[in-house]
Amino acid sequence: MTEQDTRNPSSSAEKHEFSAEVGRLLDLVVHSLYSEREIFLRELVANAADATDRRRFEALTDGARALPEDAKIRINPDKDARLLTITDDGTGMTREELVNNLGTIARSGTRAFGKELESANPEDKPNLIGQFGVGFYAAFMVADHVEVVSRRAGSDEAWKWTSDGKGSYELAPATREKPGTDITLHIKEDADEFLDSWRLQEIIRKWADHIAWPVTIVKDGEESPANEGTALWRKPKSEVTEEQYNDFYRHVSHNFDTPWDTLHWRAEGTIEFSALLFIPGSRPFEFGDPARESKIRLHVKRMFITDDAALLPAWMRFVVGVVDTEDLPLNVSREMLQATPVLARIRKAVTGRMLNEIKKRSSDNAEFLKFWENFGSIVKEGIWEDAEHRTELAGLARFRSSAVKAEEDKPEAGWTTLADYISRMKPEQEAIYYLTGDNEDAVANSPQLEGFRARGLEVLLLSEPVDSFWPDRLTSFEGKTLKSVTQGAADLEKFAVEGEAATGEAADMDILLPALKEALGGEVSDVRGTDRLVSSAVVLAASENGPDLQLQKLMRRSGQKLPESAPVLELNPRNPLVLELARKAAEKSPALADLARVLLDVARIQDGENPKDPTAFAQRLTGLLTVAAKGE
Repeated sequence: MTEQDTRNPSSSAEKHEFSAEVGRLLDLVVHSLYSEREIFLRELVANAADATDRRRFEALTDGARALPEDAKIRINPDKDARLLTITDDGTGMTREELVNNLGTIARSGTRAFGKELESANPEDKPNLIGQFGVGFYAAFMVADHVEVVSRRAGSDEAWKWTSDGKGSYELAPATREKPGTDITLHIKEDADEFLDSWRLQEIIRKWADHIAWPVTIVKDGEESPANEGTALWRKPKSEVTEEQYNDFYRHVSHNFDTPWDTLHWRAEGTIEFSALLFIPGSRPFEFGDPARESKIRLHVKRMFITDDAALLPAWMRFVVGVVDTEDLPLNVSREMLQATPVLARIRKAVTGRMLNEIKKRSSDNAEFLKFWENFGSIVKEGIWEDAEHRTELAGLARFRSSAVKAEEDKPEAGWTTLADYISRMKPEQEAIYYLTGDNEDAVANSPQLEGFRARGLEVLLLSEPVDSFWPDRLTSFEGKTLKSVTQGAADLEKFAVEGEAATGEAADMDILLPALKEALGGEVSDVRGTDRLVSSAVVLAASENGPDLQLQKLMRRSGQKLPESAPVLELNPRNPLVLELARKAAEKSPALADLARVLLDVARIQDGENPKDPTAFAQRLTGLLTVAAKGE
């Protein structure tokens, strides 16, 4: 969000302009989610509960921020004035926090949000609100004007934020007797339902019944409870219905789907804790999480402490839920959490339980693939970084393969495990071959596969960024090494070509290879003939001592500097183009230098790369096409 501070000398209010992009996004929120307007209340009440949790935690080390004994969230509809006010006793916000926190919409990937919102199915649209951090702005679906008055706990200053959601907002000093926040919505003419107490009660029961803080609704001047505030995770499983589990899952995850799996248990013995954890049933819209942190909520004696305790490893960060223990002090600091052996034991126990559950569910292949397609790329991070569980995770992993095809009525048939791959290996085969690339189609159609297919050798087709890393850590599975086909060409000599072998004239490589190597210089580490190509003329290979080509590509894209490791250029001696190049080399044609560079760029393009010098490539290609056209 960009700000334009236009302070009026005659007024204490400050006017700030939203950027055009944020203005467009507000319009999408207000109009594209029209049929799901009730979720505005869920979002505002959830924000109020989070603020109250934060203040209670801060009060553990700062008595000046102590909560009042009757802390609650209060919803007050005023039909005559057409106002709906949500009040909390939470931590409150400073002027700067009002600017930053109410500008979350601009920091959550506005373009991604808008794109997803415009293309989403109607039943998916509510998911976008919580997952893109735009919950506060859902208020503008029912209000044509919103006022926020907030006072930070520990401060005497209060500030007022006001906006009509149409491009700007104002900030001004205000007064508030106690710390906390009041959000007042000026309800639109077509949103009368949200001024009725019974309707508000219905929404709270549906979306926020499990919030631990009391939520009350004012009716005829009297406050009545709106939620049960039950710590669901502390109840016996036999007393919790599936509907209650699903409602709580939606509360903690901000999703609207149903969980793929629910784990609810009580651990007793050397450590005691209650856990209620969920594996989501769908992949979040904002899937890329640069922080790579688990956000399981840690409670001590039902009191929320933090969601930064890393209760699960990063490769399980898709799991949502609550862990509650009696074995930690209420005043435990975040620094102490990192060192306490109690939390380390809880982490180990929770991780083991979740992994065992995933392994158990993997026996149903069709059902497990729903999970794998959503979260497999994250689980594979564990193969890379978690030495303790690496082999178990590799055994769970599912892969596309050059030898396995999906069936129309059984899409799960298009996947394989490492164990299944090994069961199909040739008797003399010692390696599990794989190929990495930028996308599934590019990998499946890569010329790198031609020689392996010709010999009936199965290749795993890996098309996610993490696939370029984890094989280097796993190295082997059930005694079989993992080897990239870009580094496994030498193995092909051990296997006979199935069917008819390639026949016909072969180029004189003794003349061609030195000529091409001289023309290309340091752009390649070697030029050599290969029998792993069938129809293609050329392919790139990694040098024997260098990293896999796809790994090099990813590291370059991320800005990492790599030691010099030029690729190997391999040629198919029986390809017509290579035969013609050999003749040019024998004739010492001056055109060979340009042809060599075009050939190398073609190999780069096949490998998903751009030509090193696109302009020079275009000029050389244009020249060759001109000559060819004249020859016609």
